[in-house]
Amino acid sequence: MTNEHCLFTSESVSEGHPDKICDQISDAVLDACLAKDPESHVACECFTTTGMVLVGGEISTKFKELDIQKIARDTARKIGYTDAAFGLDADSMSVVNVVHTQSPDINQGVVGSGLKEFKGQQGAGDQGMMFGFACDETPELMPAPVMFSHKILLNAAQLRHSKEIEWMRPDAKAQVTLEYEGHKPVHIDTVVLSHQHNPNVKYAQIKSDLIERVIKPVLEPTGLLDKKTKYFINPTGQFVIGGPHGDSGLTGRKIIVDTYGGMGRHGGGAFSGKDPSKVDRSAAYMARYIAKNIVAAKLATRAEVQLSYAIGVPFPVSIMVETFGTGKVPDCKIADAVKEIFDCTPAGIVDALKLKRPIYSPTAAYGHFGKKDFSWEKTDKVAALKNAVK
Repeated sequence: MTNEHCLFTSESVSEGHPDKICDQISDAVLDACLAKDPESHVACECFTTTGMVLVGGEISTKFKELDIQKIARDTARKIGYTDAAFGLDADSMSVVNVVHTQSPDINQGVVGSGLKEFKGQQGAGDQGMMFGFACDETPELMPAPVMFSHKILLNAAQLRHSKEIEWMRPDAKAQVTLEYEGHKPVHIDTVVLSHQHNPNVKYAQIKSDLIERVIKPVLEPTGLLDKKTKYFINPTGQFVIGGPHGDSGLTGRKIIVDTYGGMGRHGGGAFSGKDPSKVDRSAAYMARYIAKNIVAAKLATRAEVQLSYAIGVPFPVSIMVETFGTGKVPDCKIADAVKEIFDCTPAGIVDALKLKRPIYSPTAAYGHFGKKDFSWEKTDKVAALKNAVK
């Protein structure tokens, strides 16, 4: 995005969106396995539609009491799906379990018992390329449109769970369009918010509550909201039928919501339900960690990092840094510093970010990045990067 003047849009979806129900169940299964067996290998996916949830995939774990039925119901209940009228009922829904063990062909590459030149070394769980991104638009060093969209829906969720706004149901989507001058956001042009609701509430009440109590408390402090900002609230006029009854859901179908809202590239791999031996997840976290430290070190105001892997191979096959013309030193010099400071082997990533812990359920809604409690959001390599590029 190098235009002198342009508009850029990102979206987010609530924890009650059908795809996010599936992401949260998948990560709850992963956390249950890692809590009892940190060496668990999990690739758990979920599908939901009217009245049912199907959980499948490959799981190899020493945890013998894994109760997928209970995990799925507890997750749906925590989200707020406690009545079939909402689109799903945690207690009456059907839960189908078709999980099986991990392929031994994949496992031998991961544990280092595959090709002789890599014996004893943890290899990548799959081939692929992963991207990380950071910029100085927000305190979280995230793109503003996607962070604003997440925060709008987080505020809505808090108001729903506390019953401060009683007409709210779990399903929702938000979208924020920012006006940019170069790389600098200067104005919030448009906000779209669609929120599921009870059938007996008037549209005027919905619109007033969502603008005045949900959107403005989040966006007014940014100083980018003004009288020219356009609002589209429940643009179809009604949003009573939602959740899996309104639309089916699937794990891994919101990868742009999960990352940077379309600002910065994406390798294509989803995150939820995958243990950290899968570089789709762990290397994407490492790439974000690297990019965020580059921007925090003020080596650039925007940074994108690509890591790529071959299945079973215990090191990245490429590392790339792109600063979009904002770098204070050449990109190749930053890339050399990254290779010196960050261990991007699959085992090194897991160790550096402490990824064999049950930490994944909180990632499964409102983005995997920009949340301060995650290990990949630390900026503890700033000094090392500055010294390395001198």
